[in-house]
Parts: sequence; structure tokens; C-alpha cells
Amino acid sequence: MEKQCVGIDVSKDYLDCCIGCIDSDQNHKLQKSKRFSNNEIGFKSLLNWVSDLQVIDHLIYVMEATGVYYENLIYYLTENDCKASVLLPNMVKHYVKSLNVKTKTDKVDAEVLCRLGLERKLEFWRRPSKILRELKFLSREYREIKYKIHQVKNQLHARFYSHQCPENTERRLKKQISLLETQVLEIEAEIRILVMTDSSFYDKIQRVCTIPGVSFITVVCIVAETNAFALISNSKQLSSYAGFDIQHNQSGSRQGKTRISKKGNSFIRHALYMPALCASRFNPSMKSFYRNLTERKPAKKIAVTAVARKLLCLIYILWKKDEEFNIDYEEHKKADRVSPV
Repeated sequence: MEKQCVGIDVSKDYLDCCIGCIDSDQNHKLQKSKRFSNNEIGFKSLLNWVSDLQVIDHLIYVMEATGVYYENLIYYLTENDCKASVLLPNMVKHYVKSLNVKTKTDKVDAEVLCRLGLERKLEFWRRPSKILRELKFLSREYREIKYKIHQVKNQLHARFYSHQCPENTERRLKKQISLLETQVLEIEAEIRILVMTDSSFYDKIQRVCTIPGVSFITVVCIVAETNAFALISNSKQLSSYAGFDIQHNQSGSRQGKTRISKKGNSFIRHALYMPALCASRFNPSMKSFYRNLTERKPAKKIAVTAVARKLLCLIYILWKKDEEFNIDYEEHKKADRVSPV
């Protein structure tokens, strides 16, 4: 045996598991299947079940990111020094299509995950630090409440211009807005206090915030959603993770429209929309980039999306290099190219 894999189909109450192996000739063998409860007792039973079987060092646990039901299991496995990988649902979906599997059951899903783990070289899941975990919750809550504020303000606007709206309705809507705005301030204060508990982490965020148009909350959101870029190795991978990668539509002489895939982290895309608008006006390099695109593209939203993608890559580069934004960087780069050797 060259490799062993435990495919785990996770639901709210149960874990359907299948263990298999692959040899040097790429021959698969699905050995055994069993169901466990999705709680700590079931996690212990799973590890005991695996240890009772003939296992090798190259054993990996593979599961799908089904909502939040997999989180307790993945944390338990990493605490017990197990190698595990969490896959995106669209990746598993396309793999199932390639196998032409027509049956859809929990047991079959576990077998598919096991085969995928045996065939592919997967990235191991890395446990985020406590501060990044809390920041992810807080930044998402911040965005959700900001969205609710806009929603209630629109409702208040509609009530205000409607015919004979009851005064109590307006009063309750204004009370909701006041409560939500107070909660936004509380969450922002919690985020800042949490970030300041780690001085080096806080300094890195402050350096990234030197980008014109990018706020503190935006940087925190992107760093938390990417686990401080732990599994990101280049800008193209990051763009794909955020759904900013380009989908081409071309066949023979036909040239269809190109667009971003949007198959990625929507929280990052939403967090970068307003900073992109701001940077296209006040960041000199982004402003010229934006103008060049608007002259060639029919819709301004295309240029805004391109600016958002460029901002994301810039945040990633500054974070990795631990540097501040240098507005004269492009000029220095041009000067180096034309300078005599």
C-alpha cells in the first residue's frame, strides 16, 4: 500500500466513513464502511475503528465543507495529530460527474471522497489561530449587521413616503436602526481590541492599511477569511479562492464573453467592492488603471471588479513582504528598467 484514505460524509447527526487504499499500480480498494455519530463520542469511536484496522503512515482523512457540521470533527482530528483535508463542494461535485456515479447516498458519498483522496494530492487543512477564528466570526457579523441597517433604512424610506403610515411603525424602525448602529460600533471595538492583543499582528495590519482606499475592517476581513493567507502560494490562487478568476468562453472561431467565475469566497468580494470604488478615485495608480479599463470596456462595473482584484493581490503582497504601501513603487520600477547597466 502506498496510501490510505478515510472518506467522511458529514451530516448534522452522523459521519458515514469509508476507508480505502491504493498501491503503486494505482489500483484502488475500498476496504470497510461504518457510520458514527457526529459528536465527541463518535469521533473517538472513529479513531479507534481506524486504529484497529491495518493502517500505514500515509493515512489522510478527507471530508467536504458541508456548512459548519464538519468543524468539530476537523478540529478534533488535528488535535489528535491526524492529517485531514477539507474540500470545496464544487470540486467534489465535478469529480462525481467524472465517475458517472448515478446513486446518491451517504455511503456512496463517503466512497467517492475516499477515492478522491486516494487519487489526488490534497492540501492538508491548517488550524487557524484563536485570534483569526474570532476575527472571522466578528467580521462576518459586522457585514451582516451593516446589510441589515441598509435594509431597515430602505423600509423606513418606503414607510415615510407611503400614505398615512402609522407612527408606531416608523418609531420601531428607527429604534431598530439605532440598535443595529450601536451593535456595529460594539463589534468594531471588539475587533480592534482583539487585534491589538497581538502587537506583531496589529503592526502587519497597520502596514497594509496604508493602501489608499483600504480600511482597517476590510484588511481584517480578508486576513481572517484567508487564514492569514496560510494556504495561498501566489496571486492567481488567491484570485481563484475569492472568485475573481476569469472564465473564458471560446470555441473555434466563436469568441464568447469572459467574466469572473464568482466561485469563491463571497465575503472577500463584498468586502472589496467599496474599497475598489474609493481606490479608483483617490489611489493614483488605481485611478489610471480604472480609467484605462473604462475607455476599453462597455460597463464600469468591469473596471471596478478589476480594481478590486488588483487591491486583493496588493494586500496579499504587502502582507507577505511585511511592507507598507509605496505610492512611488511603479515610478521606481520604470526608472530601474530604463537605467543604463
